[in-house]
Amino acid sequence: MLPRISDSLSFLYAEAVRIVQDDTGVCAQVESSQGTDRVYIPTAALACILLGPGTSITQPAMATIARHGTSLVCVGAGGVRSYAGIMPASLTTAWLEKQVRAWADDKSRLEVAVRMYEARFGSASAPAGVSLAQLRGMEGQRVKALYRLLATKHGIKRFRRNYDPDAWDDQDPVNKALSGANSCMYGVVHAAVLALGCSPALGFVHSGTQMAFVYDVADIYKARITIPLAFSLHASEDPEREARRRLREDFRAFKLMPQIVADIQALIDPSGESHSPIDRNSDLVHLWDPQLGALPAGVNYGSETFDLPLE
Repeated sequence: MLPRISDSLSFLYAEAVRIVQDDTGVCAQVESSQGTDRVYIPTAALACILLGPGTSITQPAMATIARHGTSLVCVGAGGVRSYAGIMPASLTTAWLEKQVRAWADDKSRLEVAVRMYEARFGSASAPAGVSLAQLRGMEGQRVKALYRLLATKHGIKRFRRNYDPDAWDDQDPVNKALSGANSCMYGVVHAAVLALGCSPALGFVHSGTQMAFVYDVADIYKARITIPLAFSLHASEDPEREARRRLREDFRAFKLMPQIVADIQALIDPSGESHSPIDRNSDLVHLWDPQLGALPAGVNYGSETFDLPLE
């Protein structure tokens, strides 16, 4: 039995290695002056693998990763991200259907957006009858206030959030650390979304990108994890690398992976009636019927009689 996504390790970052499948398992080949070293990767216990610059991977290794339901996230130089999502074909669509129902109705979509805001800033932080435009304004004010508070705490005279891949080397350590930490956060959230069988494209606040829902969920944890971490690295000589290392420790300390899974379920289905463990190997397939409900698949229904309309 594969481990549940909530029990998985968060992520593994690989750079300048070749990932292959051998007779034992998936391993990363590292070239050195002494020859080729092999580091075996526990793919079944990982939520996602971050492939950094200079990394290559073989098809047999990707097939094993796909069978284990592990997500691959390709991270380019300068924090530019390109996502590749892999999930098993047998994964149930129960949570995807809940997500679609909540997303397709404007009223329920706004309700999910409000729950996301309250998950970030505390329950009852959003006033009754608030609009999405008001939520955006309130969020912007709170984030700016957090930037000012952390800048004062760490003795930074002036800070402005800036993400420009074309001028990456000119950015300050806080911006570099924040972009690197957010990239890792997006990868882990993306893996959790796929493990639940949800669509990363159907966002409730963000829209117009295949990663909209990933950005929605990741925003819940930035004020608590990635933003304070980035400001603490204001004097680091290698803020991106240090952010990845520290973030991995924070994921374990905060027990963030099970928290992400629970939060996604609570956002989409606040009733909590069907928050069952995720079964990656579920073979449940059924046919949809608006009157009879779920019907078993693999059955020939040609013997049934129907009242067809006359010409």
